[in-house]
Amino acid sequence: MDHDRLRDVWPLFGLELRTPRLLLTPVADSHLPALLDAELAGIHDPAEHPFDSPWTAAPPAEMTLDSLRHFWRSRAATGPERWELQFAVMLDGVPVGVQDVRADHFAVVRSITTGSWLQLAHQGGGLGSEMRAAILMFAFDHLGAVRAESAAFADNSRSLRVSQKLGYVDNGSWFQQRRPGESAESRRLLVTPETVVRPGWTVEVTGLEACRALLGI
Repeated sequence: MDHDRLRDVWPLFGLELRTPRLLLTPVADSHLPALLDAELAGIHDPAEHPFDSPWTAAPPAEMTLDSLRHFWRSRAATGPERWELQFAVMLDGVPVGVQDVRADHFAVVRSITTGSWLQLAHQGGGLGSEMRAAILMFAFDHLGAVRAESAAFADNSRSLRVSQKLGYVDNGSWFQQRRPGESAESRRLLVTPETVVRPGWTVEVTGLEACRALLGI
């Protein structure tokens, strides 16, 4: 089956979000080798543990298999009642990270949750803020979301700075096991169309109309 035919069957493969520097498009199998290489090159300082599960601490072969399963599982589970879109973040045509957006019963609750990772070599230049802003503008302006939630460990200063920059406010916290035997505080964050701090650009969205039925909107 050629790419055009596959896109007709699974229209998310034709969805694109463009920002001044980035292209975000749902992860296709063709993106996977470069994304796996980006993961293996490093996402964070090895002394840090920014994710809910310590997947980046796994041996390389195990991390690669778990990542493949995660991408494929998220894609296969996407439908009108629940979806989890994993966007490949492309810089100069090369995948350097992933920005996801998730929702349950979106047509009713109009709420989304986000998460992301960016290759360590590309951090510190504002790309993390740009990819998150892209997904927020997509959700608020094109999907009709009324709230967006995120979370980060209290010691994940980079993620928290991105959230604060974009207008998120604290929405409570809880403690969870980050690694076996280690308790860590995780902060909930919330932003709405009224409180979001918009960037000085607009996200260009193409291919959404064909995806609306699949996303239940």
